[in-house]
Amino acid sequence: MQRVTPPPAQVEPAALSADSRPEASSLRIKSQDLFGQRREIEIEHDGRIYRLRMTQLNKLILTA
Repeated sequence: MQRVTPPPAQVEPAALSADSRPEASSLRIKSQDLFGQRREIEIEHDGRIYRLRMTQLNKLILTA
């Protein structure tokens, strides 16, 4: 069975921001921009699929 995956959410450049410290190189993405109307997203990393889920208490859980 072939898995149908929706296209990745489009993140507007305004939603992305680097930390305010000049030496910082991290990227900040708002969870609402990442999730949209979904409660769970899949992240592919190094050939593995991880699930990032938002709980009923609005916490995030990452599982492999």
